[in-house]
Amino acid sequence: MSSPLPRLCGFLLLVFPFLPATAAETAVTPSQVIALFDGTTRKDLSAFYTWLPKFGREDPDRVFSVVDRIDGAPAIRISGRHWGGIVTKENYTNYRLVAEFRWGPGTWIPRADRARDSGILLHGQGEDGGYAKDFKSPWMRSLEYQIIEGGTGDLLVLNGYVRGSDQPLADRVVARVAANGKNWDPAGTPKEFTKGRIDWQHRDLGWKDVLDFRGPKEVERPVGEWNRIEAVCDGGNLVYFLNGVKVLEASESSLTSGRLLFQSEGAEIYFRRIELHPLKR
Repeated sequence: MSSPLPRLCGFLLLVFPFLPATAAETAVTPSQVIALFDGTTRKDLSAFYTWLPKFGREDPDRVFSVVDRIDGAPAIRISGRHWGGIVTKENYTNYRLVAEFRWGPGTWIPRADRARDSGILLHGQGEDGGYAKDFKSPWMRSLEYQIIEGGTGDLLVLNGYVRGSDQPLADRVVARVAANGKNWDPAGTPKEFTKGRIDWQHRDLGWKDVLDFRGPKEVERPVGEWNRIEAVCDGGNLVYFLNGVKVLEASESSLTSGRLLFQSEGAEIYFRRIELHPLKR
């Protein structure tokens, strides 16, 4: 007699299309370029769903939209008004993320006069909002490619909860860091991170959370110009690039697959290209 379990799982997925699943079981490994948005073959947000703790999967204030033309081409606009993100419907593993972004002029309280802030969560797992025990966080368990003025290219370890547990799941990455224990340094000492931030190689030690901050060795281009992000996710290894410059590397990650979340965090930001490329072996 055949088991009813597959039929039950199929029914649940039809009724609850975003029912959390084990990312490793469902993750897609790109065999060709997957355009999550490129303005030509993919011109909409159909690869994503929205998550705003205040509204769930609704977006009544159009935090996330597609504009027909910015600098001559379509782009995703994230207003920054409410904290949250657009989240890929699929889980992915072993890919090179290529994304192009630029800041818009808009900022929102409480970050209206602070450094423009956003980011991309990689290997997102668990329930929406699971970064907090009440599942009302804008974020989920993941590893972040930080996008913030002066700190674009930082890596953040975001732990997450499962229902019924008072303690977040423990995650880890290992990175070589300078003597200050913060900045990535390819010749530095290996250090394990189970939470918190690894700063990109030349992040200014005097960084201030103020609008338009720029450090002396900044790789990010000035506000209004386009930047190219690349994140190579190869098993437990991660390599971050910004505008062609390698800015951070980590290894031995406990997270190797999951969804991607593009943040709304108080600042207007545009993405004109989001692609997942196969890894070159």
